[in-house]
Amino acid sequence: MSSQTVFFLGATGYLGSQFLLLLNRELPQLRVVALVRNPTPERKQQLEKVYSNVSVVEGTLDDDAVIQEQVARADIIINCASSDHAASVKSMLAGLEINSKNNPGKPPLYIHVSGCGIVSDNARGEPVEHVKEWSDVGLDLKQCDQTNTHLDSDIPIVEAGSRTENPVRTIIYFPAQIYGVGEGIQRTTLWLRIFLDMMKNLGYAGTWGPGANAMNNVHVKDCAMGLLLVLKAALEGKADEGPEGLYFCASAEPRMTYYAWTKVMGDYLYGKHIIKEGGTRPMPSEVVDPLGHYGWSLLGGNQFVKAERLAKLGWDPVETKKLPLLESFPEALEAALAE
Repeated sequence: MSSQTVFFLGATGYLGSQFLLLLNRELPQLRVVALVRNPTPERKQQLEKVYSNVSVVEGTLDDDAVIQEQVARADIIINCASSDHAASVKSMLAGLEINSKNNPGKPPLYIHVSGCGIVSDNARGEPVEHVKEWSDVGLDLKQCDQTNTHLDSDIPIVEAGSRTENPVRTIIYFPAQIYGVGEGIQRTTLWLRIFLDMMKNLGYAGTWGPGANAMNNVHVKDCAMGLLLVLKAALEGKADEGPEGLYFCASAEPRMTYYAWTKVMGDYLYGKHIIKEGGTRPMPSEVVDPLGHYGWSLLGGNQFVKAERLAKLGWDPVETKKLPLLESFPEALEAALAE
């Protein structure tokens, strides 16, 4: 294991840098090569603080040649970057095939971080009496609504992990709504910052439609720990892979509707005189329409999942239990406002 190289995408991000902190404590012998858009000396120092055995390659998700070259060299590829950047996934799959062809009998391992948007019911924020709860055991991505997010990237990954010629070991990790203040380089989650900007521009908090839709949630520290457990299991040859290598990461804590958590945000920001009114209400068409079906599917649908495969690995979302989603907002909003 000491000679194994990890090509890592999303190393400076919210989940990626939190995961690298854990990796540094548990598996510091792995050599990490991180793809970084603008590798300034300060950025390199930040990375070295979260993972000591790291080197940097300059590039973006659009740099096909750079990605293919690094993937073809690495033993393990972990993608914590954009889950909807299909072009970079295509580059990685091409590099993985080259890697496998050049190393017969030693297929590379690819762990891809996606999201639970794959199971959205597209309820458009309206109440639904009976919402399906999806398990990751027996999950077939082709049974999901094919208009949902992430699937354009996820299905080709499963197909690559199913072939016998130039085989690739694939695992896809599907986090629910990740929240909380992290310890890494990017301390707050993207969705919080996006909603915060929208609310500041509108002067109030809002939802896609009535906001009756809900989803599972998970603290970023628990999400990173789950990803580490999956990697460890894979290194030991004990992980589910290929068509079975689909892992939901979601706590069993109460699911909060979008109305509930945006109201908490609205009341907090109003109390700080950052927006003009408290509470929450549906966002206007000029906000929701530009995101089209993507926005309605991701932000207006229910996403109910059960993380059975992680449970088999002994995963316990302890941080989520200690700090539930609604109680996390004061600290998280202050951190986001300070960034």
